[in-house]
Order: sequence, then C-alpha cells, then structure tokens
Amino acid sequence: MDMVFHAFSIGLLLSLIPGPVFFVLLENSITKGIRSALAIDFGVMLSDIVYILLSVLFVEQINSLLTGKNKELFDLLGGLIFIAFGFVNLFKKSKMHNGDQELEEVTEKYHLGESANPQKNFGLMIAKGFLLNFANPLVIFYWLSVASVAKRESPDDSNGFLFLFLGIILTTFIAFDIVKIVTAKKIRNLVTYKLLNLLNKFIGSVFIAFGLFFIFRVIF
Repeated sequence: MDMVFHAFSIGLLLSLIPGPVFFVLLENSITKGIRSALAIDFGVMLSDIVYILLSVLFVEQINSLLTGKNKELFDLLGGLIFIAFGFVNLFKKSKMHNGDQELEEVTEKYHLGESANPQKNFGLMIAKGFLLNFANPLVIFYWLSVASVAKRESPDDSNGFLFLFLGIILTTFIAFDIVKIVTAKKIRNLVTYKLLNLLNKFIGSVFIAFGLFFIFRVIF
C-alpha cells in the first residue's frame, strides 16, 4: 500500500508541473476540442514510455555492477537527481507558455502540417505530442530519478515491482492530464504567474525533501 501511495504522489506531482505540455493540453482542448487534446496526450504518453524503458535499461546496467550494500548507491543516485530536479523547479522562472505557439514550432520543425482528412490529423496530433514531450530534457531526468529509487525499493531486484511502480506513476500522470483536458476552460482562467510560482516552489520543495529522505536513509 505504501508503494501505491508513493507512486501516486509522484505521478500527481509530475502532472502539476506547468511545462509546455501543460499549456498545450489546456489550449488545444479549448480551441480544437477534447479529442484533439487527448490525441496529443496519447503521444506524450508514448514518449514517456520510451523514456521509462531507457531509464530502466540504465538502472539495470548499474544494478548489474553492484552487489550487497553497494546497492545503496541507488538511494544516493535517486536522491541526488531528485534534489537537482527539485532545485530546478524551485528557482525556475515561471513562464506562461503559449500552447498554440509550442505546437506550431513542432509543426514547422518536423513538417507536420494538418491535413483535410480528420483521421490523418488525429495521427499528426499524436506525433506532435510525442515530439513535444520527447524534446524536453527534463522528462528523461525525472524518469531516471524515479526508476533508480523504484529499483532500490524492488524486493529481490524484482523487475515486476519496478514496472508496476513506474506504471502507477504513469497512469496517475495520464489520469490527471485527462482531468485537465476535460476541465480546460475552467483551469485556464485560474492559471496566473502567482499560481505558477507557487506550483514550482511547492513541487521543487517536495522533490528536494524526497531526495534528502533517500540520502539520509543511506547515511543513518
């Protein structure tokens, strides 16, 4: 039960990060409808899955080199990445992203112009969501931190536990994205610089606390 709560909490925090995808989903839902925003979110999820698999491969490589108490390095690694990620959010300058502009940049860069065929456009929105999220370096950063901690928590180095933990986080992440898409009109009016600053400071502080907890667990 603790594992589910921890994974749910991390997924919720990640879904609250006010990055480019956050604004793209809100504005696309308002201007082009829920179906279009869901297609983008599906693309985002696919890119997250790719990054999750890369993160798992990375921690598996490290795990194969470690034995006994050296496995506590997973706590140190995960803790340090959590702290670094936390400080990035804590001192990040809040920005009101223009969701339409973010999508337009992806469209021009990868030549993903919309078609008159709605079915083709659905696939294009998935591709745009994938590329938009995949191009964000912070995405692999936080999946690496989560995967390293999840591996340390896995009983008997169980990969089943590792994928379950990451799966709960991703499911929570996507579930709250869907809530944002469905309630986009109400949420968009509430988004202000003050709220973004509070979210960044809150998320940064929580991730720093997570990181310190994992490191202190090794020391003490």
